[in-house]
Amino acid sequence: MATTFVSVPLKKASEVDLAKPLSKFIQNTYPSGESQAEYIKAAEELNSLRKSAVCRALDKHDSSLEILLRYYDQLCVIEPKFPFSENQLCLTFTWKDAFDKGSLFGGSVKLSFASLGFEKTCILFNIGALASQIASEQNLENDEGLKAAAKYYQLASGVFQHIKDSALSAMNRELTMDTSPDTVGTLSLIMLAQAQEVFFLKAAADKMKDAIIAKLANQAADYYGDAFKQCQFKENLPKEVLPVLAAKHCMMQANAEYHQSVLAKQQKKFGEEISRLQHASDLVKTIGSRYDEYINVKDLSDKIARALTAAKKDNDFIYHDRVPDVKDLDPVGKATLVKPTPVSVPMSQKFTDLFVKMVPLAVQQSLSMCNQRRADLVNKLIAQMRESTNLANGVLASLNLPAAIEDVSGDDIPQSILDKSKAVIQQGGLQTMDQLIRDLPGLLQRNKEILDEAMRILDQEEVTDNELKAKFKERWQRTPSNELYKPLRTEGANLRATLDRAAQADKVVKERYATNSEIIALLCKPEAELNAAIPSGNPTKSLQGSEVIMLLKTLLASLNEVKKERETLENDVKSVQFDMTSKFLTALAQDGAINEEAISVTELGQNYGSNTQRVQKNLKKQEELLASIQTAHEEFSKSKQSNTDANQREEMLKKLAAGHDQFVELVGNLKEGTQFYNGITEHLLKFQTKCTDIVFARKTERDELLKDLQQSIAREPSAPNIPAAPAYQIAASVGGTTPAVPTPAPRTVFQPKPQPPARPPPPSVGSNVATPTTTNTPAAPAPVASVGGTGVLTQAQGPPYPTYQGFPGYYPLPMPMGYNQYAYGQYSMPYMYQPPGQPPFQNPQPPQQPGYPYPPQQFYQQ
Repeated sequence: MATTFVSVPLKKASEVDLAKPLSKFIQNTYPSGESQAEYIKAAEELNSLRKSAVCRALDKHDSSLEILLRYYDQLCVIEPKFPFSENQLCLTFTWKDAFDKGSLFGGSVKLSFASLGFEKTCILFNIGALASQIASEQNLENDEGLKAAAKYYQLASGVFQHIKDSALSAMNRELTMDTSPDTVGTLSLIMLAQAQEVFFLKAAADKMKDAIIAKLANQAADYYGDAFKQCQFKENLPKEVLPVLAAKHCMMQANAEYHQSVLAKQQKKFGEEISRLQHASDLVKTIGSRYDEYINVKDLSDKIARALTAAKKDNDFIYHDRVPDVKDLDPVGKATLVKPTPVSVPMSQKFTDLFVKMVPLAVQQSLSMCNQRRADLVNKLIAQMRESTNLANGVLASLNLPAAIEDVSGDDIPQSILDKSKAVIQQGGLQTMDQLIRDLPGLLQRNKEILDEAMRILDQEEVTDNELKAKFKERWQRTPSNELYKPLRTEGANLRATLDRAAQADKVVKERYATNSEIIALLCKPEAELNAAIPSGNPTKSLQGSEVIMLLKTLLASLNEVKKERETLENDVKSVQFDMTSKFLTALAQDGAINEEAISVTELGQNYGSNTQRVQKNLKKQEELLASIQTAHEEFSKSKQSNTDANQREEMLKKLAAGHDQFVELVGNLKEGTQFYNGITEHLLKFQTKCTDIVFARKTERDELLKDLQQSIAREPSAPNIPAAPAYQIAASVGGTTPAVPTPAPRTVFQPKPQPPARPPPPSVGSNVATPTTTNTPAAPAPVASVGGTGVLTQAQGPPYPTYQGFPGYYPLPMPMGYNQYAYGQYSMPYMYQPPGQPPFQNPQPPQQPGYPYPPQQFYQQ
């Protein structure tokens, strides 16, 4: 018995570069270093693995299947680690229908889809298809081949069933016919039936009990029957699948009946034995008459025939048992030894995660949100400390401290003012501020141009998408750009709002610079010019060394210590380091989800709790010191002798102290602004790259869709029914008045090559070539080759070229009359000869040749 098994063809895919987009995402997401380089190398290895699994021919061997399994496992592993979506990491995969052979004009059916789930589904399909091909190549004559075939058929069945149950539900889009739920469900059942048949063959080879073999065969027949029912209305499957399934159904039923007849013979049920053998014989005869070109059952037929002959002979001469009708027999039992192999990741036993150090995307998002909470907390603490420092400086400047308690002579510049002047000069003074202010507009304009270009790219692609949607309407089946770009536009709007706020901050800084530029310029002058600009005064010298001055100096020293402590606290807050990755991974593994807020708040409280307490204690201490300083300064003011010069001097010293504080604050603001613009430039470039990548992916997808639409439109008929021609056109075409009914185009029928007609006898030529002559012996009528029903005469000389519709035959070129004086016919007559009654420059009618019973016919114009 020759066995024929159904194998599934592989899907073919277009090349996709995985390395470039994955590397871009890695570079934009992870800091440069060993980890980033390792991830980029892994992306290149993944791209190489896809080329091996998809872009080259696969042998029907375990090694090729192993490549597919490893690639599928990698796809499952990287899916939660990369944001594969149309508006983030957009990769468009194109796959062809496995069963579509294509056509001359329409091409093959294929689908382009920006979905990693689509790629996984197609790879799964190829795993099942290749497993079926490997199983069909096994040698079923030995035990190892039978075991391997059964294993691979069950694997193929499980893979196709997994596509139907799980893989397709993850995609909200109709795929090609080969991966539709009905098709993969049918393929799963076919593979299961073939696995059951292999177990039947193994049981028969192992010579197990006939009762068991019969049940195995009957179960296989049941599977084949169910598969045959499901295949009846599937036109996309190969045409030979349906007859093979029908033949296998009959063949396995015949095997079941044969082995059950052996069991009946052992039980002395000779009539049942004959009935079952007759039924089995009828089944194999059906196969031989209908499906002989697909299944060869000669061996099985001979075996059943021999058994039936022997059973009838024994029953007729010995047992005389009544032969019951097959419908009255007990049904053969069923026993299944196969089941679809479930799909579990990893499918490959040699799988190694290329991105083992990369955390899942959910953990990445949680880390990002936690880092944002951490940054907010750190910025809040630092902002509180800096505001307290500015408050202390402002209070001291308003009280002219410490210059007031240092200015006891009324003529010399206080040391604190000299120190402030030197600090301003060392930092560049007005020149540094001018340069920083001139740089800000250029930095702002550069960032705006980057953002504008990114949004322009999105706008341009969206306009193109809307035009194609309006043109093709419901045919244009892909996510609209205006919906797809919502997250990007939201991010772009946030970036633009950030730039607008930065521009407003720049404006405030410039106004403050204009207000304080004069006093800052005074601080930049030499000591002599600065001293000349300060009014002289005559404070009471008796206050030197007084108790109130000593108290103020002590309080001011304590306040300076508090400020220095804040600098240390700021560095401590910035230097706190802790990793939340393990916490989030543990939560994801235990709960399947991450409660980021609860975990982050707890960890931030543990790591920043002590620093927060130290900051609050420092702020409270400053508040107490400022209150004491203000009280002591009131007493100091009352002790001073009041005069106009002293008041003017004190006001100038206050302005100089405030000018220094304004300079320090403005330089800090301008440097922060420059740093902000440089930092946001990198973020804007990443945003622009993201927009460029998604637009490029959309363009690739658009080109594929347009190509598919062109092919589908070319395959569609122009109209459901071709309208009939008007009656007058039909009448005119046939040369009559009665309209003819148009007949459909005839089917192409290959006819045998027509034989050339017999040559006619040579004509008798007289003195007048235009007048036919007669002879005493009448010539036999020459046969006429029918060309399109017109009865055109064939040639009289030359090779016997056949004529057929559309080709009237071979006519030689005219020869010179001097060369062939006996020539005749239209094409060998003298050019200037015109018979009487013929208009000039017209072809003459050929003469009637003797012996021809037909009238002259019109010659074809050459």
